[in-house]
Amino acid sequence: MSDTGPASTEAPLPRFASRGKAFVYVLPCRDRDLLKVGFARDPLRRFMDLHRRFHTFFDLDRGLLVAVEKVAQARAIERALLTRFAEARAAAPLEVRDVAAGKTEWYEGIDPSVSASAIALAHEGGHEIIAPLRVWLAARLGDHADRIYDWAARMHEAIVEAHAYGVSAERAEASLALAIERYESVGLKARELIPEDVAQWYERHYGGLA
Repeated sequence: MSDTGPASTEAPLPRFASRGKAFVYVLPCRDRDLLKVGFARDPLRRFMDLHRRFHTFFDLDRGLLVAVEKVAQARAIERALLTRFAEARAAAPLEVRDVAAGKTEWYEGIDPSVSASAIALAHEGGHEIIAPLRVWLAARLGDHADRIYDWAARMHEAIVEAHAYGVSAERAEASLALAIERYESVGLKARELIPEDVAQWYERHYGGLA
C-alpha cells in the first residue's frame, strides 16, 4: 500500500519501527459475543486488514494489547490463550476480509475471561498492558497528523476535478470519508487536522464533525 504521491487513495499511516517488538491482541466485536485473538508487529495495520471500518466493527473500549519485546514471546502468549480457550473456537464473521487471512482464532462466549487471562499472562511476564485500545489508536493516528492535511487536500482536489469532468470519484470519496471517520472515532477532531473545504465537503455528504 503506497502512501506517497497524489494517486494514493489510502490515508497515510505513521511509521512504526517495532525493532522486534510485537503485540498480542484481544479484539472483541462490538455487537456480538465474538472476539479475535492474535499477534501483530503493527496492530493498527492488522486491524485495518481485518476490517476497513474496524473502529466501528470492533469494540475499542474492551479490546487490549499486550506489548512484548520479541515475536517469540507474543507467540507464546497467543498459544497459551488459544490452548486455554480451545473449546470456544467459533467461525469467523463474514465481514472479515479474506485477504487479511483473519479467518482463524475467533472465539465465542469467553469475554471477559480471555481478557483477564491475557492480563494475567502479561503480569507474569512483566509485559506492558495497553487498554483501552481507543486511547492507543488515537496516539498512533495522531503521530502523522501533519501528513493527513496534505493528503486530504490532494484527495479533495482529485474528487472535485473528477466531478468537473463527469468522472466517478467513488473510491477517492470513500477513502477520504473513511479516514476522517476513523479520526473522529478515536476522539481526534478531524476538523483541526484537515483543510476547511474538506471538512465542509464531509459535512455536506456524511454529517457533522466534532
